[in-house]
Amino acid sequence: MQNKWSVPSGRWTVLFERVREGIFAPGMRVRHRRHEKDFTRERVLTFPVVMLLLLQKTARSAQRHLQSFLRELSADFKTLSVTAGGWTQARAKLLDSAFIELNQSIVLPAFYAPEQAQHCRRWRGHRMLGVDSSQLRLPEHADVVKEFGAVEAANSLGPTGGRYVPGRLSILYDLLNEIGVDARLEPVGCSEAEIALRQLSHVEPGDVVIWDRGYTGFMLMAQVRARGAHFVGRCSKGSFAAAQQLFRINRAGHSEVTRVWVPREQREQAQELGLPMELTVRFVSVRLPGGELEVLVSSLLEESDYPTEEFLEVYHWRWNQETYHQMLKGRLDLENWSGQTPQAVHQDLQVAVLVSNLESLLSQEVQEQLSAGEGERMYPARVNRANSYHALKELMLELLCSRQPVEKVIAQIQIWMRNNPVSVRSTRPPPPRRPPSANRSYHYQRHLKKTVF
Repeated sequence: MQNKWSVPSGRWTVLFERVREGIFAPGMRVRHRRHEKDFTRERVLTFPVVMLLLLQKTARSAQRHLQSFLRELSADFKTLSVTAGGWTQARAKLLDSAFIELNQSIVLPAFYAPEQAQHCRRWRGHRMLGVDSSQLRLPEHADVVKEFGAVEAANSLGPTGGRYVPGRLSILYDLLNEIGVDARLEPVGCSEAEIALRQLSHVEPGDVVIWDRGYTGFMLMAQVRARGAHFVGRCSKGSFAAAQQLFRINRAGHSEVTRVWVPREQREQAQELGLPMELTVRFVSVRLPGGELEVLVSSLLEESDYPTEEFLEVYHWRWNQETYHQMLKGRLDLENWSGQTPQAVHQDLQVAVLVSNLESLLSQEVQEQLSAGEGERMYPARVNRANSYHALKELMLELLCSRQPVEKVIAQIQIWMRNNPVSVRSTRPPPPRRPPSANRSYHYQRHLKKTVF
């Protein structure tokens, strides 16, 4: 009889072997180098080495990271020295599309493969995708300012004389399986809905896309439906007439199917795109735990198939995306950029999404084992995500480029994850949300924040 703490079944062994092969494949180097002559000479910082260095993103200085990385990579590199300037020149040759390809061509197809269907969480047969954005502080490099623009800093007394460079990070996210499907960094001048429209190429028929009230509009709803997918969106109090009526009634549990029309100023654009001039939608009112009434608009029309009472839980899943953005900025310290150029910023973002997906695959398998043993614990156990990222970081090189069998390294990482779970006390109420405070934020960033990279 197999012990519950035995080595995992190796569900992801083939996936990680393919990631290994992808990093070292000559075709990968040809597709994702900036110029034709890049990475053609045999040097210490080859194409695979640059990729592995970025995948081991760290908060340490570039020089310290280079030295420790080369010692760990191979005994042949122990006496070699690479300058920070040499590293800057080497990474400038690499396109961030290399990490996007690993995610889109290897990780996501493996996770959504038919043989993994029993492990892939869905709601009533649908993949639940969230789309949301947040702002990032970018380096004040001249090229970054040119691409993203700068904003003059001001307070209640007026301009302070300083400036900062913001970027808008938009992520299409599998809410139930904690997988980043697509991530884009654009200037803050681009609206959330604009970027979301570009990300619809990753939405498949049957998916349900969930968004906040800043996204809700006819064009986005119509284009989601044109792809054979569905939507659940939060409405503002000044949106559709049917939504305004439900806000006035102020009762939860109401459901109304009606039609909405394209706004006059968008008719020409809708015609050019071949979109309908009207949509049949469903408005549902829900009561949040804090007592506030919210109205959702959805293309899921049938009450028998999609009961009204389930919409509150469905919309609550959007919180998983909020915590994902928090994890990228906190645990993975995304805004602690490893370089100052636009290319470095895009590399760091795509690396963070790829690494978070790899961690999700491994930790979900461990979570299944922890959940199977819940009868022996007072409180349910959950994977400690901070420890799981530490484990993945510490063994990243062994996982992706060592001679050790992949399955053996995966087992080491997952044993680390299993041995340090946290207890979930579901009966404990969440603390009340406090208003934002600059002083509290500064204290957290300076003294409390714990990064794993």
